[in-house]
Amino acid sequence: MNPDTLFYIIITILIVDFIFDKILDRLNANHFNDPVPDDLKDVYDNEEYEKSQRYKTTNYKFSTLTSTISIVATLAFFFLDGFDFVDRLARNSSNNEIVIALVFFGIIMFASDILSTPFSYYHTFVIEEKFGFNKTTKKTFFIDKIKGWIMTVILGGGILAIIIWFYKVTGANFWLYAWGLIAVFTIFMNMFYTRLIVPLFNKQTPLEDGSLKNKIEAYASKIGFNINKIFVIDGSKRSTKANAYFSGFGSQKQVTLYDTLINDLEEDEILAVLAHEVGHYKHKHIIFNLIASILLTGITLYILSLFINIPEFSMAIGVSQPSFHAGLIAFGILYTPISELTGLIMNFISRKFEYQADLYAKDTYKAEPLITSLKKLSKNNLSNLTPHPTYVFVHYSHPTLLQRMRKLKA
Repeated sequence: MNPDTLFYIIITILIVDFIFDKILDRLNANHFNDPVPDDLKDVYDNEEYEKSQRYKTTNYKFSTLTSTISIVATLAFFFLDGFDFVDRLARNSSNNEIVIALVFFGIIMFASDILSTPFSYYHTFVIEEKFGFNKTTKKTFFIDKIKGWIMTVILGGGILAIIIWFYKVTGANFWLYAWGLIAVFTIFMNMFYTRLIVPLFNKQTPLEDGSLKNKIEAYASKIGFNINKIFVIDGSKRSTKANAYFSGFGSQKQVTLYDTLINDLEEDEILAVLAHEVGHYKHKHIIFNLIASILLTGITLYILSLFINIPEFSMAIGVSQPSFHAGLIAFGILYTPISELTGLIMNFISRKFEYQADLYAKDTYKAEPLITSLKKLSKNNLSNLTPHPTYVFVHYSHPTLLQRMRKLKA
């Protein structure tokens, strides 16, 4: 295919994707002021509901501004041959293809991150601060940024370097070796993420002895579940928003509760949230998501192997000398429609899993404290109680609060 034709296909995908997202955002924003369903009228009082409306509107406007700036900058970069300029800079640094690729992606990613940092800073220290969520200090914000860069260089750069080496050594079969590498890395991170990565950003401490721990141990004994790793994470270091999650499997399984969750909820409600997380484990949702992720990665890499050697892919983004790294950029954008479709499917499955975990909590513990906990979390996060159904279908990995309540009460 002609490089110019591919170029305009890429531009079309970028623009259509942007317009589609903006239409969905607008549809959702039009429902911000919908009447609150009767079942949810006790979530907010009038003052809190007005605050949630302001929060949603502020985030909507800010997101529209930042995404518009982003698409304009991206299109300008394409039309002004930005990729060719960066490619020439990278080639001036070395004759080694792996080093060239690392420098190429390094320049693009770091430049993009630096340009987006003012917007992230504004969102954290102006918007989140205004609505009472932010607990991050400026020092923590920038230290997090530096740690993120270091992790990107070590993990992202290391994996990319090995994949390109596979490509140079094995040719078209590189995808099999790359798939194996990423699969092993994915499994490893799933098992040891809370040990290796979380401590770089947060402090985790075992749940203290006391009433809550005793109740958790009694519940675990009742359902025959070995849950000897329960940690509390200092989420309040950055935000007032609460969360809980289950990670790992086998001997490495761990439940992590945010300190904000413990502060915001009653013990029965925390038990119900924990039962929900155990439900994910009991229904093997973690294993399913892990396998699905690995299979999707394999399919993507195989399709990449069919196109990465086509010079027109590199030329389509304005790079004069065809290469793996330039072809990867073009492929990533051209693959967007497929990744959007798989994202829709995975979100649909994820919502089904949330229902299953909710019902597990209902069957093995109680429904009412889970309902009240979901209401409290929605209130404390100023959540949208009336999202547009299409927006939910496309973007939500969890059902809405109303949908979850009705399932639990059925």
